[in-house]
Amino acid sequence: MREEIFLPAAYAEGVPYGAFRRLRAQAPVRRIPEPAVGPWPAGPGYWAVFRHADVKHVLRTPDLFSSNLGATQIRDPDTPEDLEFVRSMMLNQDPPGHSRLRRIVAAAFTPRAVRALESTIEDRARSLIAAARGETDFVEVAADLPVWTLAHIMGVPAEDRRLLYDWASRVIGYQDAEYAGLSTADLDSLSPLGRAAAEHRPVLRRPDGRPVNPRSRAALRDMFGYAHALAAAKRERPGEDIMSRMLAGGLTTAEFENAFFLFAVAGNETLRNGIPGGLLTLLDHPAEFDRLREDPSLLPSAIEEMLRYWPPVMDFRRTATRDLELAGQEIRAGDKVVVYHASANRDETVFPEPDRFDITRTPNDHVSFGFGPHYCLGAHLARVQMRAIFRELLPLEIERTGAPVRLASNFQNGLKHLPVRLR
Repeated sequence: MREEIFLPAAYAEGVPYGAFRRLRAQAPVRRIPEPAVGPWPAGPGYWAVFRHADVKHVLRTPDLFSSNLGATQIRDPDTPEDLEFVRSMMLNQDPPGHSRLRRIVAAAFTPRAVRALESTIEDRARSLIAAARGETDFVEVAADLPVWTLAHIMGVPAEDRRLLYDWASRVIGYQDAEYAGLSTADLDSLSPLGRAAAEHRPVLRRPDGRPVNPRSRAALRDMFGYAHALAAAKRERPGEDIMSRMLAGGLTTAEFENAFFLFAVAGNETLRNGIPGGLLTLLDHPAEFDRLREDPSLLPSAIEEMLRYWPPVMDFRRTATRDLELAGQEIRAGDKVVVYHASANRDETVFPEPDRFDITRTPNDHVSFGFGPHYCLGAHLARVQMRAIFRELLPLEIERTGAPVRLASNFQNGLKHLPVRLR
């Protein structure tokens, strides 16, 4: 059961909710081993946290459980240089440094800023679903909207949008062989900035065959090369996009890299997983799908239940800053502590009948967008995009034409393929 929690391949068969249920009851904080996985070496193990209350406690106390000491992924960075690199990112910082960077980036995600985008997002969702009529892989359809929205916010030329998709695949899908090497951008159609970046796409394996850490500067050199070229262009010819506004506000080079990574990668993954996962959940629960079709006013609560039932991100790591106790377990300073959102979202003490999908569930205190200082900045924007897509899907007849294929990842709750027919 302990290896089932860690091994990425296990998640390709489905999230181990049965194991989570047993662990919440028997060992709500449990030591989990980190065996070697393919070319990735074994790690020292970590403390896994499964109950809703304990997950919230860890996430809201950065003075006890740091995002910065070891970053926020289960796997340790390969080298001290890799650790230093990822620690500079906003996702991997603690207050007060995190608070300062968050204020800089937050301007893109205010309710007012998102409201200004709503009609544009709705138009894009309408055209996407109209173009997808007939047989299609819904994962590809769903992936377009977050990439398009982020490119719009960032001022990335339309012809370079696919680069955002590829960069996110490299980072979030590195445990899955199909995703780790994705390169879908059409080089001939890229802008001059895009072509220059693509020419510097890194080799993701060392001469001895070991993989390059996907969250290292070496693995992301083409993305950051593009980011700096884009920044130079925007300094020369600023626009109305958020990147131009942040650069005009005196963003440093390091802060700009932080912001670009956050938008291009972290801002992509929630929707890329959540939209297909939400549709598959509705298809698996046809009575609830019919109920939503009959009463589209239930869409906001249905979106929250999709997010609870199919959390796009399953876990995040923290590092203990001191010796402490959690749920009766003695945790030492420097130990890895991993909170499982996927388990917290099925906690029986918070959600009655947690394994039941109920589009009217209220209250719905899911933690799919995190909790505490690192609560997802883009949560409101994500909800707007999900509502736009599902509003277009509700009038359609949707039939599965093949089996869904899940991503092999112990971090991202993703689908690689969801073949459907839209009528």
